[in-house]
Amino acid sequence: MIPGVQGRVLGVLARTEAEMTIRTAARLAGVSAQQATVVVSRLVELGLVTRREAGSAALVALDRENGAASAVLALAGLYHSTMERLADLAREILPAPASLVVFGSFARCEATAESDIDVLAVRAPQVAAGDEAWLDALGGWEHAARHVTGNPVALLVVGAEDVPTLLRHDEQGALWHTIEAEGVTLAGTPLVELAATA
Repeated sequence: MIPGVQGRVLGVLARTEAEMTIRTAARLAGVSAQQATVVVSRLVELGLVTRREAGSAALVALDRENGAASAVLALAGLYHSTMERLADLAREILPAPASLVVFGSFARCEATAESDIDVLAVRAPQVAAGDEAWLDALGGWEHAARHVTGNPVALLVVGAEDVPTLLRHDEQGALWHTIEAEGVTLAGTPLVELAATA
C-alpha cells in the first residue's frame, strides 16, 4: 500500500516495538543503508519515527503514539486480517472443500497490485467434479475474495483422490511441493494430512 523504500522501511518498523539501528532496518527492508537513512530522516521530520543517538549509532522506532503511525500499523496487520476474512468466507462454501489453500506471492506476503491470488481448491471425495452446488459455492467464494483483496483469484481445482499422486509425481516443476511448503490452509485439511488419509 505504501510503495518503494519508504513502505519497506515502515513495514520493518511496524513489525517490532524495539529500537533498531538504521543499518538493521535497511537490511531487514532489503534496501541500502543510504536509502534507509534518507527515508528515516524524512519520517522523523513527519513525527512517525523517533530517533535516539546511542554512542556512534542512531536508534530508530515507529512512534506508536503518532496518529499516522496508527494507519501504518493497521496496514501492517492487513495481511492477517485479510487471510482471516478469506478463511471466514471459505467456511461458507457448501459442500465444504476437503482443503482450500492460498499459495504463491500472496501466501509469501510478496503480492503486488498486479498479482493474482493463487488458490488450490480440493474437492471432497463425496462431491462429483461437475456438482453444481460445489461449483456455484466456489465461484461465489472466488468473487467475494476478489472484492476483499482487490486482486484477481486464480483457482486450481482438483479432487481429493488426486492429491497423493500430485504431491508424489510433480510433473509441473516444483508447483505441488511449493504449494505444500508455503501454502496457507484457509479451510479443510492441510495437504500433507489429506494426502496421508486419501
